[in-house]
Amino acid sequence: MATCLAACTPHSDPHTLTFWTIGREGEAITQLLPEFEHENPGIHVVLQQLPLTAAHQKLLTAFAGDSTPDMTQLGNTWLPELVALGALEPLQARVARSQVIRPDDYFSSIWSTNVYDGALYGVPWYVDTRLLFYRSDLLKAAGFNAPPRDWTEWRRMLAVLSHPERGVYGILLPTNEYEQLMSLALQQPDPLLRDDGRYGNFESAGFKRALSFYVDTFRLHQAPPITNVEAGNPWVEFGRGVYDFYFSGPWNIGEFRKRLPASEEGEWNTAPLPGPDGPGASGAGGSSLVIFRKARHKEAAWKLIEYLSRPDVQGRFYDLLGDMPPRRSSWALGSLRGDPKAHAFREQLERVKPTPPVPEWEQIVNEMQLVAAQAVAGDLSIDQAAAEIDRRADRILEKRRWMLDRARHIAGTAP
Repeated sequence: MATCLAACTPHSDPHTLTFWTIGREGEAITQLLPEFEHENPGIHVVLQQLPLTAAHQKLLTAFAGDSTPDMTQLGNTWLPELVALGALEPLQARVARSQVIRPDDYFSSIWSTNVYDGALYGVPWYVDTRLLFYRSDLLKAAGFNAPPRDWTEWRRMLAVLSHPERGVYGILLPTNEYEQLMSLALQQPDPLLRDDGRYGNFESAGFKRALSFYVDTFRLHQAPPITNVEAGNPWVEFGRGVYDFYFSGPWNIGEFRKRLPASEEGEWNTAPLPGPDGPGASGAGGSSLVIFRKARHKEAAWKLIEYLSRPDVQGRFYDLLGDMPPRRSSWALGSLRGDPKAHAFREQLERVKPTPPVPEWEQIVNEMQLVAAQAVAGDLSIDQAAAEIDRRADRILEKRRWMLDRARHIAGTAP
């Protein structure tokens, strides 16, 4: 009876590795796992695909119920939250012994998103950053031979290319998406949070400069004040010349190729983000691979992380899905090396900046965008909007301040 019960108990097989993925990555990885299992015949991977809309709650529920898998894909903005809960296994010692994973081969800002309070908790799996898709033919027709290099050039191009009376705009900036404003803000010297992430820093000169540029783009009728739902099909509209610039991420290389005629391939391209005074930064997004602290098969999980981190495997992953690799050496292989639409992303990844490493960041940045939309609508001035974002951020960070102050008090009174 004991033998039967053991056989029926979840996780009883010492060679079964449980791996959760989020969204479309789960579909692509099924094509990579057979090779891993062939190379590691003692390991069988059980994959569970979580929908993006439910993944965050599912992870927290699994932690609360002590039912986490061995490893998971984790967006790098979610990592601080699970680290704060004590859910993740530190990985620095494993990386130090690895013959596969070389930290100096990774884009430094992407690697740093996996470091929290000086400890490493994840290995970057793929990277995501935002830049400009643009209609090179329309820019050339307007007298511009290259995409903008700074905000002054960009503003001049937007002014020439925008004809709101005909329903034509220089750029699409959906007012319910925070990534555009956040990227402009990351280009500033001022941090978005201050005092060890205790308070918002949105009343800084840098953020207000970014917010002003963003709001002015709507005020000057160079972008329509609409949400992404109201925008309809942005690929078709881009192809029709309704928008000359489209602010988006690497997955849209494949989308544009699929949705626009092949004969128009030479009429659009990608470009790094212009900054206030030259080439600018963008956000360091993407997903990492982590092992849960209570994982039953940590060694097997680490073998899978090493396998998925190999440059040849990362190149195949890009071919399957369009997710860009976090290792520089991976860009010298396969289709990435010869794809002119990907070159701007390679350049941009050398100039990405991580967002503040606090668990509350997603809440804060969503509130930031809600207030920014009010400024776009003319309901708030730049100063009023910045003050309101700080007020909302400070409210969200109230628990963090209490916890940090409590920890310092305990440390200060310890014998």
